[in-house]
Amino acid sequence: MKTVHLVSVLVNALSLTIASTALAQPVPVTTPVPVAAPTGHPLKGVIVDIVAEKKALLVKHEEIPGVMRAMTMLLKVDAPTLASAQKGQVITATLLKKSDGWWLENITPLAPTP
Repeated sequence: MKTVHLVSVLVNALSLTIASTALAQPVPVTTPVPVAAPTGHPLKGVIVDIVAEKKALLVKHEEIPGVMRAMTMLLKVDAPTLASAQKGQVITATLLKKSDGWWLENITPLAPTP
């Protein structure tokens, strides 16, 4: 009976030692990994049409080296940009690929060339 009691005491002591050692260990600190913002590409083009129901502009743009050839494509824009856009307007902008398609941001109208 003494042996059983001694084993029980030793098991309890060992459990307490392991528990206190585990509590004394430093907790690793994890730093959140920042999510990279979408990278943009400079674009120069002409607004061919305004497609309000799709919240987009049809833009004929120059080649964007390393991204796409020159073409005419539908590009999404925010509401204020859609409201101020004009057909035939020459623009520069930042082209961004988002989860729901290609977007134009930072649109700047250029003065017409005489």
